[in-house]
Amino acid sequence: MAEEHSGRPSRDTPEAPSHGPSAPVSQGPFATACRAFRRDRTGLAALAVVVLCALLAAAAPLVTALYGKGPTAHYGQDTPGLLSAEGLPVQPNGGISADHWFGIEPGLGRDVLAQLLYGMRTSLLVALASVAVIAVTGIVLGVTVGYLSGLADRAFTFVCNVLLGFPTLLLLLALSPVIRTRFVGPGENEPAWMQFTSLILVFSAFGWVPLAMVLRTSVRALREREFVEAARAVGASRRHIVLRELLPNVWAPVLVHVTLAVPGIVTAEAALSFLGVGIDEPIPDWGRMISRGSEVFYDDPTYMVFPGVAILVFVLAFNVLGDAVRDALDPRIVR
Repeated sequence: MAEEHSGRPSRDTPEAPSHGPSAPVSQGPFATACRAFRRDRTGLAALAVVVLCALLAAAAPLVTALYGKGPTAHYGQDTPGLLSAEGLPVQPNGGISADHWFGIEPGLGRDVLAQLLYGMRTSLLVALASVAVIAVTGIVLGVTVGYLSGLADRAFTFVCNVLLGFPTLLLLLALSPVIRTRFVGPGENEPAWMQFTSLILVFSAFGWVPLAMVLRTSVRALREREFVEAARAVGASRRHIVLRELLPNVWAPVLVHVTLAVPGIVTAEAALSFLGVGIDEPIPDWGRMISRGSEVFYDDPTYMVFPGVAILVFVLAFNVLGDAVRDALDPRIVR
């Protein structure tokens, strides 16, 4: 009797491979951190603000060209009727109008929006350059000393303690007049490159210490791990162990430190400019804008509001981003 074909597979026929959900593919810590960061809506919002600030700072010449105003042009002095005899904006709210969206500066009559964009450019240039030097110096010294230990570790600890004992702000306050008297002639203005270089060098000279100390502690814990012992057993050199075995395992604290160091340097640079020893005229700077706004606050409070809000938003976004990065990179946090 012929076998009926019921449409069901015979028991002797091998089943087709299943196309169901496959087993999860194991991924590294970086991919895990990226997934955790994408789930943090606050961190994503902070990242969006940081990226927007960076784009505005980088495109400041293009934005001001489209806007039709420059950061150093004296519109209040060139255009009659914008400033009063006392140097204050004639129009209410600091001179806000269709021509000057954020108003004009009391005294010189410069456009506030153009100065804000170029001031952001100044702050980011100093902060990012300083953080780059801090990261390189901290990584090289922290990882190397953490692996070598011994006499190098004792000398490193002594130098770090000495540098941590220096009051950075007071040193910057004293350094600026010294540079001007030693390298700039009487009656001459300090060149822009010298102002930026002195700030970056001083911030870098003291900023690498916390990062290097954190990396030293991390490397001292890693150098006794099995993968380092295995590298030594196969005859790997110290350079190979430091660069290929230890360095890839300490990128997490580097990212966190860099993200949190940027707003600290921005506020420190603004404070120095507020005190008159940071970036000088005519380079736009947020700290100097706040200093000028404090002088005319009772007559024109609007001028102080815009740079104050800009610094607040900028620093808050970077701090929130740093917290989000730290949480995403910390495997002990339950997600």
